Amino acid sequence: MESNYVDFFIDNALKEDIGDGDHTSLACIPADIRGRLQLTVKERGILAGVGVAQRVFLKLDNTASINIFINDGSPVSPGDVVFVVEGQILALLQAERLVLNIMQRMSGIATVTRRYADTLIGLNTRILDTRKTTPGMRMFEKEAVRIGGGMNHRFGLYDMILIKDNHIDFAGGIAQAIQKAKVYLAKTGRKLKIEVEARSIDDVRIIMREGGVDRILLDNFSVEDTRMAVSIINHAIETESSGGITLQNIRQYAECGVDYISVGALTHHIESLDLSLDAIDF
Repeated sequence: MESNYVDFFIDNALKEDIGDGDHTSLACIPADIRGRLQLTVKERGILAGVGVAQRVFLKLDNTASINIFINDGSPVSPGDVVFVVEGQILALLQAERLVLNIMQRMSGIATVTRRYADTLIGLNTRILDTRKTTPGMRMFEKEAVRIGGGMNHRFGLYDMILIKDNHIDFAGGIAQAIQKAKVYLAKTGRKLKIEVEARSIDDVRIIMREGGVDRILLDNFSVEDTRMAVSIINHAIETESSGGITLQNIRQYAECGVDYISVGALTHHIESLDLSLDAIDF
């Protein structure tokens, strides 16, 4: 993950939480006392966010030391100890909730992503995330998708041309939207891939006739129409399925031969993985 982004996020999150002081800890704990916290797993899943947690602790106490026993991407079970961190108790207490918030959410995303990825074992189709992410946490959530075995789609609006239904309707049609995108890229000198959403088999045919795009998004297609669309495209352009795809039907869509399946639920229908940070004796 990009270092400046992570530092910016951590700084803002700590300001939001600490404000003008962690007054409970300041009232109860002497400033020069050191202690240890242990991160323990409370439910089965895939671990993510260890590296970010380490940076949070070091941001608050550059003398902190972390002994890591389990790394990102590893399967974990209740009772597993992920790491033990030793440092100034005031800093540990200020870091506690932010570390848990990040790691629990990232681990929840990695866990769900792994479930989806495991359903496609033996096939060439890859799982993609979407922009349905928590504002300010997109980099962490997309990193969790990678840790869980998925791939990242575009990071934002700036790194790909993705012509969707509203763009098409406002532009006057699929052909017009594609033509305008090509003109824009030529005019600005940007080298961005173009993906176009198709809402029907007829849309697929229009996109194929127009040409000059890198991927076709088959949005809310049935399995049967997906199979027909893949046959029409015949690997001339990358294909991506999206919309209404669940753990129960994802393999059916993948077996149609699409290159990618994007699943918004990877990042926006998530239950955080249960973890705890508890004080332990020296």
